Amino acid sequence: METEVGGEHMVRVQAIAEAKLSQVLPQYIQPPHNRPHHHSSTATATATIPTIDLFEFNPTHLPSLRSTIAQACTDYGAFHVTNHGVPTKLLRQIKTNGLTFFNHSSINDKLTYSCDPHSFASQGYGSRMLLNDENDTVVLDWRDYFDHHTLPLSRRDPSRWPHFPENYRETVASYSDEMKGLAQKLMGLISESLGLRGSYIEDAVGELYQNITISYYPPCPQPDLTLGLQSHSDMGAITLLIQDDVGGLEVLKDDQWITVDPLSDAILVILADQTEIITNGKYRSAVHRAVTNATQARLSVATFHDPAKAVKISPSSELVNGASPRYREVVYGDYVSSWYTKGPDGKRNIDSLLLN
Repeated sequence: METEVGGEHMVRVQAIAEAKLSQVLPQYIQPPHNRPHHHSSTATATATIPTIDLFEFNPTHLPSLRSTIAQACTDYGAFHVTNHGVPTKLLRQIKTNGLTFFNHSSINDKLTYSCDPHSFASQGYGSRMLLNDENDTVVLDWRDYFDHHTLPLSRRDPSRWPHFPENYRETVASYSDEMKGLAQKLMGLISESLGLRGSYIEDAVGELYQNITISYYPPCPQPDLTLGLQSHSDMGAITLLIQDDVGGLEVLKDDQWITVDPLSDAILVILADQTEIITNGKYRSAVHRAVTNATQARLSVATFHDPAKAVKISPSSELVNGASPRYREVVYGDYVSSWYTKGPDGKRNIDSLLLN
């Protein structure tokens, strides 16, 4: 279960799962208040994440789309989109390639792509999202992942991505380009839904920095004690996520966890913290988490679109409109450092920016 990489003992969750232990290791056990079944009702059966048909961005549908998106952003901060223009074959191919890497590559092959354990958000194959604290008390997520730095193109180095299967690198590059195009169109509609010019949010964010993270959640012997990914809101501007048909993603609404049922060939849009700041809280970033199960591995592909580290993010003056801004200005790089150092813990990091 442990392998030494560059002097570091690396533990991979998939190897733990394949060892068929009857109990999870202590470092994966969530405190009682974070466990998925802590509350008597962990999901609201009557609530579902909205699904929005984008009609391939047909201009005749744009007025109603803006209204529908405004409602979804206000109520949930997350929604599925269909007829989004991304080829179905590509959506399926990147999931297939991810599963092939995790299930059919040897551990030694996978470890050649290991990310730097001393640096947060480093590219490559890993398991630990947060850096160690002084007492190494960080509770670990029950997942392995591969993080690809894809945009801007100056960050894109396919030689650092898996070579197996043969079309892996080509698929990730194509997927990156498609996701960027969709993210730009969605940011335009979200801006317009607030009465802003279509380019407003993208102009505020600046050049898009994109990471694609393929997450693999192995079966867990004690799913009631663990989380595949702890409760958090994403730190950037907008996240586009696809998942397989196993399920396990949940979004928090009105203090209830809502299961995001897999929807074939749809893409889940998740508003992130910088969009909440830019909109002065009119649209809130979505708190979400991943739960585990005892019998089936699960895979998801999340594409994050973020500002550059030097960009300053603040509420839109047009949305503040003479009133007081709800959030103080923040340098995005400082926000990222805080997120990874303190840990996500729901919306702790963005709440620290609230004024008054």
